[in-house]
Amino acid sequence: MSMAPEVSPATDDYATRELPIQPTTPRPTAPVESAPRFRFIRDSAIVAYRNLLTILRVPTLLVTATVQPLMFVFLFAYIFGASLGGDQYREFLLAGIFTQTVAFNAAFTTVGLAGDLQKGIIDRMRTLPMSRLAVLMGRTLSDLVVNILSLVVMAICGYVVGWRINGSIADAALAFAIILLFAFAMSWVGALTGLISPTVEVAQSAGLIWMFPLSFISSAFISAQTLPGPLRTIAEWNPITAVSAAGRKLFENGSPPTFAPATGWPAEHCVEYAVICSVVILALAMPAALLQYRKVASH
Repeated sequence: MSMAPEVSPATDDYATRELPIQPTTPRPTAPVESAPRFRFIRDSAIVAYRNLLTILRVPTLLVTATVQPLMFVFLFAYIFGASLGGDQYREFLLAGIFTQTVAFNAAFTTVGLAGDLQKGIIDRMRTLPMSRLAVLMGRTLSDLVVNILSLVVMAICGYVVGWRINGSIADAALAFAIILLFAFAMSWVGALTGLISPTVEVAQSAGLIWMFPLSFISSAFISAQTLPGPLRTIAEWNPITAVSAAGRKLFENGSPPTFAPATGWPAEHCVEYAVICSVVILALAMPAALLQYRKVASH
């Protein structure tokens, strides 16, 4: 009778013993992409930085943002001011100059985008993995920085000619915030104008054709009550009038005694109306500019 071979303890221990786990080399993982919102912020900041570098390398581009506001302040303060109320008119004037200047600075966006289109820079950006909105946002943000510089220069110049902030610091900060919000909104209008312009020369003309009458048919420099008929109605509801009046109210800058006081809902609620105007302009201009950018970038 055959016997089954006995399994030795040593053999049994070897068979049941756990082998040491060999360390494994981790597989390389694909880089995790940042969230879309962070990519959008990053791309917008890069475009804004690129535009600001262009201004630093070509300092003559700052002439419009610095010298022109100085000319307006001194010319209006001492030429018109001498016959319209002297020191009181200068206090009345500065909020209007602030508003007009940031509106005119929309030309930076207009000419900049028209130049990028003409040079093919927009086509190069279209090939990059970046948000289309970031191209426009970066441009308008860089121009917002230029507007801040313009306001600083004009405020210093205003103090030289006799303008003062008579209200609280909080009210003054709110006034400058409303002016900068309006500047940002006008930059988007400038972006739309630049994108629909075939050349830089056309963009320059198109930006000024409507800006001059809009700024002068307002209470930026005079009382709207002195304008005749329909011009008075246009001036009363003009966004430039609203932003100028909001600045005067928050700075506590009065009008010369020869100026008739403003009446109507826009004048009585000038701060609220100024914010509403800027928000409405943004709500209309941003989608229109983005749609036009998609059209020109797809050609």
